Amino acid sequence: MKIEKFYYDNKIVKAFLYATIFWAFTGFLIGVIISLMLFYPNLPEIIFGHSLKYYNGIMGFGRLRMIHTTTVIFAFIGNIIFTGSYYSLQRLLKSRMYSDLLSWINFWGWQIFIMLSWITFLFGINTSKEYAEHEWPLDIIICIVWIIYGINIIGTILKRRIKHIYVSIWFFIGTWVSVCILHIFNNIELPISLLSFKSYSIYAGVQDALVQWWYGHNAVAFILTTPILGLMYYFVPKASEKPIFSYKLSIIHFWSLIFIYIWAGPHHLIYTALPAWAQMLGTIFSIMLIAPSWGGMLNGLLTLRGSYKNPILKFFVLSLTCYGIATFEGPILATQKLNSIAHFTDWIVAHVHIGTLGWNGFMAFGVIYWLVEKLWNTKIYSKLYTNIHFFLGTLGILLYVIPMYCSAIVQSKMWKEFNPDGTLLNKNFLDSVITIIPFYKIRFIGGFLYMLGFLFMMFNIYKTIKKGVFINDETCELITFNDNNINNNQNFHSWLETKPIIFYLLTLIVVSIGGLVEIIPTIVIKSNIPTISSVRPYSPLELEGRDLYIREGCNGCHSQIVRPFRDEVVRYGKYSKAGEFVYDHPFLWGSKRTGPDLAREGGKNTSSWHFKHMFDPRSTSPGSIMPRYPWLIYRKLYNSNLLLKMNSLKKLGVPYSKRDIENAYNYLDRQAYFLEQEIYKESPEIKNQIDFQKQYYGDKFISLKDREIIALISYLQRLGKDIKKK
Repeated sequence: MKIEKFYYDNKIVKAFLYATIFWAFTGFLIGVIISLMLFYPNLPEIIFGHSLKYYNGIMGFGRLRMIHTTTVIFAFIGNIIFTGSYYSLQRLLKSRMYSDLLSWINFWGWQIFIMLSWITFLFGINTSKEYAEHEWPLDIIICIVWIIYGINIIGTILKRRIKHIYVSIWFFIGTWVSVCILHIFNNIELPISLLSFKSYSIYAGVQDALVQWWYGHNAVAFILTTPILGLMYYFVPKASEKPIFSYKLSIIHFWSLIFIYIWAGPHHLIYTALPAWAQMLGTIFSIMLIAPSWGGMLNGLLTLRGSYKNPILKFFVLSLTCYGIATFEGPILATQKLNSIAHFTDWIVAHVHIGTLGWNGFMAFGVIYWLVEKLWNTKIYSKLYTNIHFFLGTLGILLYVIPMYCSAIVQSKMWKEFNPDGTLLNKNFLDSVITIIPFYKIRFIGGFLYMLGFLFMMFNIYKTIKKGVFINDETCELITFNDNNINNNQNFHSWLETKPIIFYLLTLIVVSIGGLVEIIPTIVIKSNIPTISSVRPYSPLELEGRDLYIREGCNGCHSQIVRPFRDEVVRYGKYSKAGEFVYDHPFLWGSKRTGPDLAREGGKNTSSWHFKHMFDPRSTSPGSIMPRYPWLIYRKLYNSNLLLKMNSLKKLGVPYSKRDIENAYNYLDRQAYFLEQEIYKESPEIKNQIDFQKQYYGDKFISLKDREIIALISYLQRLGKDIKKK
């Protein structure tokens, strides 16, 4: 035996801590802004005035929504994961991180990725896939940075000075392995060119939907849950100064959670065109999730029982309570009956935010408070400000989620109500939107209070840091273990905890089973996705219009999947079949109906109606909360990549012929001309406006047929027409 002296690296922890606080505030701020836009859609016009048409959608709701979700998930939660794991790993393994250089590459690589996400989303560069909207160059950056993080973890584990790896490290291992699998397989896409950001998912339609929600649900599982549980298992015992309640329960919690969670993704697609067997598996495993999830919640809460001295502990208590609520609510929503009522409504918004604001947010706040005291060797500046933060945050969550539950009940009821004669009571979807606006206003107040509480925290942290002294390289002295003193009577799991490489491999196997069982049959067995003879590929103009639809994030508010319910069939048309989507790269089913479903939109309204609706939605739909899109009306359609797009889609199986591609620009011009003339015929006042613009702009004038709005209208008018022909 010998005494070893070494130093923990606190500088990297401080860097990630500062990044966490910065990105948390920006994520909350964007969230408050978009919640305001849901009842005050004219906000961009207040900011930009008549110049809004020249800003090319930089304040578009769909783009800001992507920024909000990415900032909260990857920037706020991602950075707190790195903060907590870099701090706890060193102390649990009694070793400095494997490489300081890798730690800093991890830090700067992640911040660069987040900043590039903001830039690309603001410019409309995205894939539309929920929680995975980043285009292929950013996907590569994420992958590289995540692998570097994993190498640093593995290297630190291998050079550890203690034999066993603690439960927190199990969850960090499970997170790293799972995110690697999920990220790589969901983001396999074909760039149209190495010089272009644009790409198309290699999966189409139903297959793409299954892979995306296999990823999307498990992004919640393995970014917003398992690493936060890793933090819980370290920081809750530390803050309460008690060991974790049950070691055996933590073993059951870990292995059952990572095995079951990966199966549950299809519950996002119940009553869609997904094969019934996959939907059934999603429901079964979602219900099974209650057991391990509540096991972890109880393990945390029972550890905290009787601990009242430290005001930070109340953040952990509320966090674990919200975890319990969310993980009970999720499986219940995965049952067919409740899913038919709640899906596409604001209930899903409430469910998600109980998890992010309550479980993730309050766990992060507790960790930050505790770490600041330790890193700066001081006590928190003000218990009063800590309590104000707790009160405002709790009130904010309540005022956020309760109105959303009420809104969801109103939405579902109004969507499904019928008159005695069999007609819809609320035929106009807008009726339900106008009714729930008061709930959106209360939700905005809740979000604002939550952010206000965080501002109190920021000030409190600032004052705490000012009065403390930061410990750059924290000294640790340790009596090193002797390999000969290993207990030969240890059980299997105790032995496994001493074999990290075997632990990694076993985790990989357990996590992979569910994904393989669900995804492989859907991709390789053709009968799962039957074709429909009348379904044809998009024309060149429609393809450009679809890409504009994706650019603006329209699928964040509009679904494109009609479920087999009486109210939906009466309101929208024939229910959706798997074969309709075989040429959709990516799928655009959506997960929320802030506006009506568009799966059968083609031919429902005139082309001139769509023109007016995009310019000012309230001119065609009084009371609408949809923002204006004037830049689409004025902006020229840049279609220089059209042939690259069509050739890429052909490689992915879309049956474009050689003639289709050679004559693509002729087809596009012809369809655009017909649409232009159709609009002029339907609405002479639009023609008068365009004629005036021709005189006003002179040589800079852009013909209506050459503008983005024509391409978007062509796509909207195409939706559902292939099925209507049958």
